[in-house]
Amino acid sequence: MRDFPLPLALTARLSPVVVLAAAGWALTSGPAATTTAEHKEAPKTGSQSASAPSTTAQTKTYATSPAPCGSVAEKTLKSLVPGAKTAGKEIQSTDAKLRRTCSWNALKGYDYRWLDVSFEVMNSDEAAQNAYKGRIGEKSGGGAVPGLGDQAYSVVNLTTENKQQTREGMVFAQASNVLVVVTYNGSDFETKKAPSTDEINKGAIKAAREAVTALKGSQ
Repeated sequence: MRDFPLPLALTARLSPVVVLAAAGWALTSGPAATTTAEHKEAPKTGSQSASAPSTTAQTKTYATSPAPCGSVAEKTLKSLVPGAKTAGKEIQSTDAKLRRTCSWNALKGYDYRWLDVSFEVMNSDEAAQNAYKGRIGEKSGGGAVPGLGDQAYSVVNLTTENKQQTREGMVFAQASNVLVVVTYNGSDFETKKAPSTDEINKGAIKAAREAVTALKGSQ
């Protein structure tokens, strides 16, 4: 049986939980979690009247992230990541109140799929809007996704390493003070081709819609 080595572009996304001894493939770990720092303003002192507050509190629609591994329906997961454990694997975060991520990945036959869903909780709607603008500014070539959160954007890119194609789609959705980020990619290690742009884009958007619905239901 001939070997089908993984492309370098996938090494950061493949997980050691799946080892394919027959084909010589080893899957490495998912993306590292990041955190957003919170700043709390110290109370002012002085001769202010009790009826006149010294600061204006910002109202946060969402104080914490929902459980990311429960944000996508089992039926959807089986369709997008065939062969994956639907329970998913939550990526460790330094502050789970501010950022939580779940990953699913599997190799079925020669077809590999990976899905990430992240929730990033900001201090305000404005902070989430700014984060959204910054992210989509780094990912050109995509387009708006109507009816998803307050605003949403999807982009799909194709990479080739050692003649192996990988197609990756990303969706960024801002919903109040939360930024939802979905990453979905795939490869075929037999043909060395990647899934179609349409398949990856629709899959990423479907997962993002379910994640935003889960966020709204977590209030």
